[in-house]
Formats: sequence, C-alpha cells, structure tokens
Amino acid sequence: MTPEDYLNGQILLIDKPLKWSSFQAVNKLKYALINKLGLPKKFKIGHAGTLDPLATGLLLVCTGKFTKRISELQGQAKEYTGTFFIGATTPSYDLETEVDETFSTAHIDDALIHETVKQFLGEIDQKPPIYSAIKKDGVRLYEHARAGETVAIAFRKTTIHEFEITRIALPEIDFRVVCSKGTYIRSLAYDFGKAMQSGSHLTALRRTKIGDYNVIDAQDVILFEEKLEIN
Repeated sequence: MTPEDYLNGQILLIDKPLKWSSFQAVNKLKYALINKLGLPKKFKIGHAGTLDPLATGLLLVCTGKFTKRISELQGQAKEYTGTFFIGATTPSYDLETEVDETFSTAHIDDALIHETVKQFLGEIDQKPPIYSAIKKDGVRLYEHARAGETVAIAFRKTTIHEFEITRIALPEIDFRVVCSKGTYIRSLAYDFGKAMQSGSHLTALRRTKIGDYNVIDAQDVILFEEKLEIN
C-alpha cells in the first residue's frame, strides 16, 4: 500500500493487545506510518471506539480522509466475549482494582443464571462505572474515583441485542454479548451479579465484532509495523 493510500483513507483492523490503551495502539501505528512510509507528522489517524487496557480485540483505526467515518463506525453494534467472576465486586467493576466486597453464591444455579439474562435483553438503563473516562463537571470520572471523591452518575439508555451464556463454571461465567454504542460491559457484569442477589466483576473481555468487521480479519500491531513497506 502506498503513502497516498493511507492519506486517501484506510480502515485498519487491529487486534489490540492486553494492557495496551487504544491510544497507545493508534500511536504505534501512526509513528510506524510516519517513520516507514514518510507520511507527514500531522496526517489524520484515529480509532472508532475505545477498548479498555484490560480488554483485547477489534480496534478499527481510520486513516486520512476515512477519519470522517469514525462517528458512523462508532454507531455500529459491537460483539464482545468474556468472563464474569461471580461472588465478588471491585470498585472498577473489573481487575483494575482489588475486590472490595464478597457475596454468597450458594443460591446460584444454571436456571437462575439463564433467567437473569432475560432481564438485560433489549433497552436497559445502565450506569457507567466510576472508573471510566466520562466527564463530570469537566473532570473524568476515574480522576474523581482515584481522588476518593463520590460523584452522582446518571443512568444512560443502552441496548443489549443478544446476551448468551457460553460456559458456567462458578465462580466463572463466560458470555457473548451484542450491544449498542455506549454499553459498558463492566457495568453489565456488576448489574448481572446484583440481579442475582450476589456480586460480580469482569475478569476478561474481548471485542470480536464491530458491525460487519470481525477480529478474525484483524492484525497484530507489532506485526503490522514489521510488515509495513512501500509497495
């Protein structure tokens, strides 16, 4: 692919590694394109939907003129797979923070799990995690959280199109979810545990699809850089 191809616009399917931020992945691509293909330092590049550092999977990266399509791509349905740990919660709803409370799971069986899934199908009210990048009074929520500040977080409407339990091995439950833009799977984990009169947090998350784009077709960031050359 030529430098002009990237300037005219490309959608790069990247498989984001664990512990990388989405920003780090985009930056890695940006400087690879600048250093290897000689693209101008101010060329446009951006991603269509953030993945948390503790999540892996599909990141759509738009270059050049295709950065105008980011909003359109962000609005498409997303599919995730992952694991809930039942019987304990964390302040961040995932493994970023330590367990703060434990709960009984003695009453939880397969029937209750599958019945609880039904509560989360369709349009639901969801409260974003306190450890998120949403701004409250001009400050990101995770900054309030790390400062030990308590803030009121409003519920948001989101839609769960599909919610499937793929493995039950308590305290772990594996799942597959197809959801609308703005859905927090960490919040889904927390709310799911609460709905079963217990607790839950997210221990693994992978984004597998965005619209018709599939992680099967995605490239590793490092391999992309290594293979990059002017054709």
